[in-house]
Amino acid sequence: MGKTTEEKVIRPPAPQISSGTIFKPSKALLYKMQFQNVVAFLLVWLSIVLCLIAGAFIQATENPANPSPAQFISEYFVPVNLWTLGLNLIWLIPILALTPSYFRSIEYSVKAQSGDSMPEIYSKEGIITITRRHVPFRTITNISSKSGPFDRLFNIGSVHIETAGYSGSQKIPEAVLSGIVFYEELRDFILKELRKFKEPYTTGTEVVYPTEEPVPKMEGLDDEILVTLQEIRDILKSRKGNQ
Repeated sequence: MGKTTEEKVIRPPAPQISSGTIFKPSKALLYKMQFQNVVAFLLVWLSIVLCLIAGAFIQATENPANPSPAQFISEYFVPVNLWTLGLNLIWLIPILALTPSYFRSIEYSVKAQSGDSMPEIYSKEGIITITRRHVPFRTITNISSKSGPFDRLFNIGSVHIETAGYSGSQKIPEAVLSGIVFYEELRDFILKELRKFKEPYTTGTEVVYPTEEPVPKMEGLDDEILVTLQEIRDILKSRKGNQ
C-alpha cells in the first residue's frame, strides 16, 4: 500500500475564502469590466460628436457660402448619433452579455509544497478558449501588485506574476490574479511562501549548486571496495601486457 500524503492548501488571508483549493475574484471585478465597456462606448460616441462639431466649424471657415456651424450641427447631429448608436450596439450588447460568463470562468489557486506536489500558482479563464496556467514557484522571478484608477474606484487590485521567461519583449506577465480585494495581502502571502519554498530565497535565474551527501559506512564495505579495486588493477595490467 503506497504512502499517501495530504496536500497542504494555502488560502489567501481573507475571511471570504473559507474552504477548498479554488477561490474566485471579487464581484467588483465584474462591475469594473461592465463599467469599462460602457465608458468605451461613451468615449467612441463623444469622439464622433467632437469630430462633427470640428467639421462644422472647418467647413464654415473654408467657404462663407456653406451653412453656419450651428445649422450644420443641427442638420447632421441626429443622423450621426443614430448611426453611432447602431454601430456601437453591435459590439456593446454581445460584450455586456458575455462578460458575466467570462467572470464566472475565472478561478485562482495557490498551493504550498507538500509531499510530492509541486508548489504553484494556478489560474483559469475563458469562455470559448479556456486558458489554464500553472506557474511553479521555482520559475517565479518577480511579484508585484497593481491598482489602476478603475481598480481603486471599485476597491480592488491585481497581483502580477513574472517568471524567468519574462522579458522586455513580453509585455504581459505570465499570470495575473485580477479583481482581488486583499491583493496586497495576497502578494505578501505568496512572497512569504516563496521564501519558505527555498531558503535563502532564490529566483529562477540563479544557479543553485548541488550538495553532496556523505557516503554511508557499512560493515565490510572497505574490504569489498579494496577487493574490487585490486581486480580492476589486475585486469588493466593484463590488457596492457597483451598489447
